[in-house]
Amino acid sequence: MQFENPSQEKIFEYLDTAKVIAVVGYSENPDKTSHQIAQLLKDEGYTVYGVNPKLGGQTVAGIEVFGALSEVPEAIDIVDIFRRSEFLPQVAEEFLKTDAKVFWAQLGLSSQAAAEMLQQQGRMDIVMDRCIKIELAKRA
Repeated sequence: MQFENPSQEKIFEYLDTAKVIAVVGYSENPDKTSHQIAQLLKDEGYTVYGVNPKLGGQTVAGIEVFGALSEVPEAIDIVDIFRRSEFLPQVAEEFLKTDAKVFWAQLGLSSQAAAEMLQQQGRMDIVMDRCIKIELAKRA
């Protein structure tokens, strides 16, 4: 079955109820989208953690960075992913090792294999190929 994103109302519900967001593929480079979105989410009042094995253990621009999702010290509401589509199944595997609620792949990113892997484990809260910044702006 081909993956379909949840309704717009459900996406708004994810954003409205979330408190903690982990940004997978977080970059220390302020010119990178992952860095900019993480800062925007922080400014919106979310608790934001970066996930990047190369930066794990550092704090970058006020955001604590971990080497893996499983190292994030509190329950994650949304995992916002900035990794190429071919890496999404790998991220989905790591996601399944956590209690994270929503698997969110940024605009331009999708993987049927990752969606199927998550759905087979009963994890149905999946958003792909959508920009969290654009979705936040739609609420306003």
